[in-house]
Amino acid sequence: MQWLEQGFHGDMHYMAAHGLKRARPAELVPGTVSVITARMNYLPRTVLNTPAGWQALEFARLADPAQGAVSVYARGRDYHKVLRARLQKLSDRIAEEIGPLGHRVFTDSAPVLEAELAAHSGQGWRGKHTLVLSRDAGSMFFLGEIYIDVALDPSEPVSAHCGSCQSCIDVCPTQAILAPHRLDARRCISYLTIEHAGAIALELRPLIGNRIYGCDDCQLICPWNKYAQVSSLPDFDARAGLTSQQLVHLFAWDEATFLRQTEGGPIRRIGHERWLRNIAVALGNGLRTSGDAQLRAQLRAALHTRAQDSSALVREHIFWALEQE
Repeated sequence: MQWLEQGFHGDMHYMAAHGLKRARPAELVPGTVSVITARMNYLPRTVLNTPAGWQALEFARLADPAQGAVSVYARGRDYHKVLRARLQKLSDRIAEEIGPLGHRVFTDSAPVLEAELAAHSGQGWRGKHTLVLSRDAGSMFFLGEIYIDVALDPSEPVSAHCGSCQSCIDVCPTQAILAPHRLDARRCISYLTIEHAGAIALELRPLIGNRIYGCDDCQLICPWNKYAQVSSLPDFDARAGLTSQQLVHLFAWDEATFLRQTEGGPIRRIGHERWLRNIAVALGNGLRTSGDAQLRAQLRAALHTRAQDSSALVREHIFWALEQE
């Protein structure tokens, strides 16, 4: 409630829409007496072939001004569909064993304090970046829950193991982590590139770099993520059209191409306009930071191709980008 009162949720009005139902499962789903929490690893299987480690590969991607960086979790199939379907199957199997089961499954889709439930149930502890951390899996996993009407013995929470480390706080490009466990979403690049619908604040645009959908920096730097586990599912394998792609190529997608390339994935939810807005910012940052004259010419040319775009939002960010050189 304090977090909401400080306005840290920004445009995410749904965070405030359900009052304390978010923290009181039985008010959201009457009859709930226990919650089963689950986590599912999402690192793509291809990272097994990365000798230097998956984190080094991602930092190298962020250092390439020609490339568009998409958050690791968003490169495969939409996790909502995958995790929800598997939780439903688990619920069905439980019902086969114990009889009629009143239940409802969730994964990032309702007023549920998922990270806090996961921490209370022993899935891990809340890192200083607010994400859940596990000693044997880092933080590269999705969370899901089954609310049930059966009383279960509670599992014990685990102790925190961040110690004096504050790498996640120090690495954040926009300093969105104001203090341990205190995140101002309005400054978070994941919020700005995904949740925020309007213009990105001028002072934050240069800090976004080439991140066009989400941001993993606080997870990339975390020492516990050397223990991150690779997904056993092909669903989270990175799609060829979204990984290691040049910004100029992605900026050329018309809406039909965007919808086709993002079908079944989480990126589609931001729509084509925000996609172009994000890439325009990344192109502008490339113009400012790249020492390669040929690359700068390519980035500039790409921006000019959409200088008369029908969207005022896109045009605004393009004009800003062209002024960065």
